[in-house]
Amino acid sequence: MKNLIIVIFSLLLSTSLFAAGSDSSSSSSSETSLYEDAVKLVKRAGKLEKKEKTEKAKKLYSQAFVKLEKAHKSDKKNPDILNYMGFTSRKVGNFDQAEKFYLEGLNIKPNHNGINEYLGELYVQTNRIDKANERLEVLKNCNCKEYGDLELIIKTRGSKVY
Repeated sequence: MKNLIIVIFSLLLSTSLFAAGSDSSSSSSSETSLYEDAVKLVKRAGKLEKKEKTEKAKKLYSQAFVKLEKAHKSDKKNPDILNYMGFTSRKVGNFDQAEKFYLEGLNIKPNHNGINEYLGELYVQTNRIDKANERLEVLKNCNCKEYGDLELIIKTRGSKVY
């Protein structure tokens, strides 16, 4: 009987410890989860945008931003989080805020392909083609998709590609 009580107590204790561990808001798992959730929202928003459901897309971008903001609080030096904070800000029309996040991300990782591309797109949207070309120059030797995408957007700036 005593052994049975010990076994039951041990199981209860280990179960509650496991639950606490999986529920805890440890910064790395919590922030990773928030980041991943935000990326999923951004992808869904992009699909809605392609279907010209702009208002629904903006709502998802805003929801993603809230998650990214929380993730950023626990990981201030992650350029990927800042990239998406800039992206979601830009997608809802907050260009000043977007630029701030992109530049903060570039301070951490100056050769970040995504940030350089998206900042270049922002510069095209705000009619600062000279600055967009500077971002393109940074990407020139990356042999990456971002270079081609930004190059196309700069060349076709009369039509809305971004």
